[in-house]
Amino acid sequence: MSEISEKMRSAVVESREWYMAAYAPEGVPTSDHLKLRTVKISLALDSIPEQHVILETLFISLDPYLRSRMTGREDGLYSPQYNLNEVVSAFGVGRVLRSRDSNYGEGDIVISPFIPVAEYFVLPSQALIRKIDADAGIPLPEYISTLGIPGFAAWVGIQVVAEPIKPGSNVFISAAAGAVGMYAGQLAKLKGCRVVGSTGSDEKVRLIKEEFGYDDAFNYHTETDYDAALSKYFPNGIDVYLDNVGGEMLEAVLNHVNQHAKIPLCGMISGYNKVWTEREGVRNLLNLIGKDVKMQGFMVGSYLDRFGDFAKEMESHLKERKINSKLKIYNGIDKFLESLRSLFTSSNIGKVVIQVK
Repeated sequence: MSEISEKMRSAVVESREWYMAAYAPEGVPTSDHLKLRTVKISLALDSIPEQHVILETLFISLDPYLRSRMTGREDGLYSPQYNLNEVVSAFGVGRVLRSRDSNYGEGDIVISPFIPVAEYFVLPSQALIRKIDADAGIPLPEYISTLGIPGFAAWVGIQVVAEPIKPGSNVFISAAAGAVGMYAGQLAKLKGCRVVGSTGSDEKVRLIKEEFGYDDAFNYHTETDYDAALSKYFPNGIDVYLDNVGGEMLEAVLNHVNQHAKIPLCGMISGYNKVWTEREGVRNLLNLIGKDVKMQGFMVGSYLDRFGDFAKEMESHLKERKINSKLKIYNGIDKFLESLRSLFTSSNIGKVVIQVK
């Protein structure tokens, strides 16, 4: 649809939207915390402010950081918190229905990191970060996956924070079948590294080896002695560890790092549903000193000046089929809570996306 009909231009549409009804300091959020409501939105042009657009949501990205904005506390994870009664927002793709900004026309496909989890909404045009060429040959969900937060996080971790990575380096990726892990491993392989991943099922082990090119992988549910597992898979030690889980796995890694190893801290999903006093501690940080290891946390928002470099490189990899992705697509706005909860189970594979329209 490139433009809306004359009848629709003055219509009032019903839009379902998810809002924060109560904070969830521990555990996975439930319907007690996130609720769905219906609101009415006028499509009349004079009903929206200048420099705003009305969007129809097409795809919404589900990422673990959303959970950390629902605790009601500022504890060093991802701020700011959602306000109570506020519509939850996420990275997403939308279609412009009405516009009061000359830079955007009806029918434009756009991306924003502030897409409300809603069917229709009014948004300041400054919140839009780019238009998408729908004829570029790249499926729209890839713009919030390979070319979105997960791909960018993997690229920053491997390409920027862990640099310089030499060919032949031993690279370990945790949560390797997840949205970030699947790209991080492939980027490291493109650099000529030996890459091993940990993941939560035998099916995922096969996936990352067969589809994402990992040299080896192990199921952390069956190989529960992480120290022994890393001795087995890294007899020559670890040069780079992209950490997505934290806790016991990070502690085990620190017993196997090589001199001058790099540890980009991308996420620590093992602790997202716990208050900080209940998370697994890391007792061997002294190894960082003895091995002269660089361990650095990072937020992709701090590297937005590199987004253009990332997008150009990843679009090239996509078109040349050097990068594969795995998407789990839920259909309908009503699937938001279910899809969010899936991020914290071993059943989840790849990038979780909601197709709204």
